[in-house]
Amino acid sequence: MIIDNIKTIYQKSPVFIQNMLISAYGLYLRRRKLGGVFSEQVQQFRYRENYTAEQWKEYQTIRLRKLLLHAYNTVPYYKELYSNHGFKSSDFSHFEIEHLKELPYLEKDALRKYGTSTLLSSKRPKGAFLSSSGSTGTPVKIFFSNEAYQTWNAAYEARVRNWAGVDHKMARGMIGGRRILPEAHAIPPYFRYNYAEKQSYFSAYHLSPDTVSNYLEGIIKNKVEYMVGYAVSNYLLAEFIEKKGLQAPKLKAVLTSSEKLTSEMRDTMERVYKCKVFDAYSGVEACGLISENKDGELLFSPDTGILEVVDDAGMNVSAGEVGEVISTGFINFDQPLIRYRIGDRVTLAENQKTESGISMLKIEEIEGRMEDIIVTKDGREMVRFHGLFIDIPKLVVSQLIQNSIEDFTINLVVEEGFSKDAEREIKRRLQSQVGEVTVSFNYLKDIPKNRNGKFRAVISKIKA
Repeated sequence: MIIDNIKTIYQKSPVFIQNMLISAYGLYLRRRKLGGVFSEQVQQFRYRENYTAEQWKEYQTIRLRKLLLHAYNTVPYYKELYSNHGFKSSDFSHFEIEHLKELPYLEKDALRKYGTSTLLSSKRPKGAFLSSSGSTGTPVKIFFSNEAYQTWNAAYEARVRNWAGVDHKMARGMIGGRRILPEAHAIPPYFRYNYAEKQSYFSAYHLSPDTVSNYLEGIIKNKVEYMVGYAVSNYLLAEFIEKKGLQAPKLKAVLTSSEKLTSEMRDTMERVYKCKVFDAYSGVEACGLISENKDGELLFSPDTGILEVVDDAGMNVSAGEVGEVISTGFINFDQPLIRYRIGDRVTLAENQKTESGISMLKIEEIEGRMEDIIVTKDGREMVRFHGLFIDIPKLVVSQLIQNSIEDFTINLVVEEGFSKDAEREIKRRLQSQVGEVTVSFNYLKDIPKNRNGKFRAVISKIKA
């Protein structure tokens, strides 16, 4: 109720009040993310970068045993699951990484069903849930204690920001999923400012050739040093700047995530901002981090978890081959994700030797995060519609299809008890994002997948 009231106040407030409210929330997040163990953990992540392959195996083995014992003894879901598969607590005291394949997968639907109940540790401290529907359209809630949240942000600081030559103290621009402008047809400015973190937050939902000059104005006015956020949105912004003949300031870096980064997107952003682009892959589940270093190598951080890359039979693929990602997270012991089928695919680099000398698994390409661009009748282009489906009760899987500029279909897989109120809320959210459009709902037993076992969460049948 309090949160709803604050949202109502925000939506009805002038821009400077909205900036104050965002900054107050930013101050809360700053303390939660960067307080406590954050600084100590940043140093630990930096120190471990020099580990040899043998040191990494020893580290991961010790961490895995601790995680499995903790999960078996304090998490009801795993106690039942592993007991049913013949495991006892004592089996995990001398468990080896090579035996991971003997453990069953954690499916995304199980996380959706039990993530707020039996998948939580009975020993967890106080914390909060973060919501996401991810790239697969399945809504999930992830629990973070303050310490786990600080540790995860320390990993991001050390292996994403620092590898790109920037840090959290620098002024940054962000294009993400938060609806900072309440309506589809908002007036400029198309950004808000978080004074607590020197963060300029740009709307991902109002980008067009007609609005780009205001985005550039925000970058210049707030002295943005580096950009972060959605790969496609950052690319569209750079592309519009270039096509309009505008001059962007030289940045220190662009850090992309959430969608597949193509060479065309990278080239455009590097040309416009005169800096390097660094890609990364993780997710709200925080059970593994892949990030790009200064040598252009995509490396998996072994201290964030264990990354298995498997074929359709569940066997490890060889270097140079593509496979499904199976993640076991080391950061969050309060809601452990063990052999989690996150729903993405990667290609392992054929040559695992790194130019940087870092002994980490090298990834050639991150696949399966490409979504179509939705185009509105007023010329805006946008991606990432997961906000339509967050916290919708009884929703299993979702998919958005744009048939024409003003006609959309939403495919849903739901459980018994899914209500018309939920349907109306999804429609309201979509129309507030793209404007007045026709929306039809299609209820399915399952959403058809493509050859790699995934489906696009967003499909557009018109050309951007």
